Formats: sequence, structure tokens, C-alpha cells
Amino acid sequence: MKSKDRVEAAMRAYNLHGVSDLRLENADIPVPQDNETLVQVKAAGICGSDIPRIFVNGTYHFPTIPGHEFAGVDMQTGNRVGIFPLIPCGECGPCMDRKYEMCRHYSYLGSRTDGGFAEYVAVPKWNMIELPDNVTFEQAAMLEPMAVAVHAMRIISPSSGDAVAVMGLGTIGMLLVMFLMDAGVKNIYVIGNKDFQKKTCLEMGIAADRYIDASGNSIGDRSVSDLLSDKTKNRGVDVFFECVGRNNTVETAIKSAAPGGKIQLIGNPASDMVLDRDTYWKILRNQLTVKGSWNSSFTHDAGDDWHYVVNRLEAGAIHPEKFISHKFAFEELGKGLDIMRNKTEEYIKVMIKY
Repeated sequence: MKSKDRVEAAMRAYNLHGVSDLRLENADIPVPQDNETLVQVKAAGICGSDIPRIFVNGTYHFPTIPGHEFAGVDMQTGNRVGIFPLIPCGECGPCMDRKYEMCRHYSYLGSRTDGGFAEYVAVPKWNMIELPDNVTFEQAAMLEPMAVAVHAMRIISPSSGDAVAVMGLGTIGMLLVMFLMDAGVKNIYVIGNKDFQKKTCLEMGIAADRYIDASGNSIGDRSVSDLLSDKTKNRGVDVFFECVGRNNTVETAIKSAAPGGKIQLIGNPASDMVLDRDTYWKILRNQLTVKGSWNSSFTHDAGDDWHYVVNRLEAGAIHPEKFISHKFAFEELGKGLDIMRNKTEEYIKVMIKY
């Protein structure tokens, strides 16, 4: 570390000492190993997965500093950087194929090793991506969920004329809609269950008749698949992105797909998945393609998911900051966690400013 970049010997960090035991404490600034650098965190997003990680399941060991969506300054070079949180082993089969998102023995910032809910983080140099000057730290703190959305989109690669449905309008679902529109996909149906989700989609340019309210009070006895069938002249959709991860929403995806259609599963499973016989038959008889998506591609090649996102940000083609519904100071992280845990307010992305 250069002498001009010296920092104090202590920092503030949120240490998770056990399930639901998150404490803001003074901690030693981490000392980077030879392959690491010290990053001063400037912005961090709260991911939906942080809620069960902090309040239900815990991390892989205690204490751990949570937080995997963050961006900051490389204290060694002064560069502004985004952070790919998955640390691959570099030795397993997927790593040998440079498909690091499928690494069999990975570590992970914010769950298996200390993450971004701290003023400083030791980060492997390989895991950093330099930011263009016109990309803000808040935008960069959303690189990880944006890359997740892009990864799912590029696995299926819908054409501009495909009928595409996105079910589940949390952060990933909203970002996916943004990238589909940016990619020129015209025929998009969005399925949500909250008024503010509809409002956000309409502001993005989704036509009102392309929004389906999946709340029981709105659709009555008719199912989402029934409504999609009506809107597609009884054909169904060519591509269905399932961003919820529940048994009933996966069944909806299968029932809504056109013959020869494609289903992309993105939502983390909320429970065990069980398909009834009739639903399984639809996969067979309609010759559906069902694919999973996990994390995102990060290889340092110009064509990986992270560079795709950074390039679209640099071009001013996308504006993920519009999905930031709440901003809190570092000391107020608990307020953001409370909103997301107890759903006391409607939200899309909660951002922490340092």
C-alpha cells in the first residue's frame, strides 16, 4: 500500500456473531494477503438473501461481516472498482472451463468470508472490475444483481419478437425487465402482486395491458397462465423467466409456456419443489426447455456478464439507480434490514451510503 493511502488502524464493521446477532463494532482493518488489496467501501446494497443469512440461517462461521453487493476504492491504486463476490477455487472442472460461477469449492464475500458491510474489505485482486468515470458507486453496488439478471437473459437469449414473461418483480425481476427492453425485446409481459411494482413497470415503458396482477383479489378464479393464454391468443409465451422460486410459480411457468417454449429458473427455492403429474406431462408433451441460472459469468473477458453490464452503464443505456427505493447511512443499516425483513414499507433496492 502506498504511503499516501495510509488508513487508520481501526474501522467500523457490522459483525454477525450468531443468528440475529448483528453488531456495529470497531474492528481491525484487514491486512491484505499477497493476492489481495484493501477496498474502501463507498456503497453497498442489501440483497434479499442477506435477510435469511442474518436472521434465519446464519453464515458459514461466526463472526462474519455480511454484505456481497458493494463497490469502492482500491486503496493500492486509487481505482474505483466493483466487486465480483464469488471467489473461485481455480482448480475444479468448471474453473478449468472458466465457468467460475459454477465452481465446486468457492468462497464468497459476505457469507464464507468477510464482506461489504464494513468500511474496508480485503478483496482478491482478481475479483475487481474497474469502473468507468461516469458510473457511480451506487450503480456499481448493483453490478452483482444486474449481472445475475443478464446471465439469466443470455442463457436463453430471447429474440426481439418472442413473447416473454417475467414473474417476480423484486430487484432481479425488475433488472431483468430493464435488460430485456434494452436488448430490444418488444413483447414483454410482467407479473407482479403489488401496486408499486405496476407503477414502476409503467414508468419503465411497459404497457398497462402487459402487466398482470397475480394477487388473488385481482385475478379471481382465473390463473396467471389463463390470462397469458388470452393475451397470446391461446399460444402461451415463448420464454418464461421465473424469479420467485416457489412451487406454484414454477408450475405457472410450465403451464404458461408455448409448445417448444423455454423456461428460465432464477428464483432461489423457498422450499422443496414438487410437480404434480399433469404439470410434468406438460414439460414432456410441449417439449419444453427448462434451464437453471446461477450467479453470473466473470472471466475478465470483454464478453462476460460483468463487462456487458459495465458497458451498458458507460453508454448510459440503463439506469438501475431508478430502482433504489431507500438510501441509508452506514450507521442506519439496521433500518434497511428491518424494512426488508418485516416488509414495513414497499421497496425494490435498499442502498447503504458510506
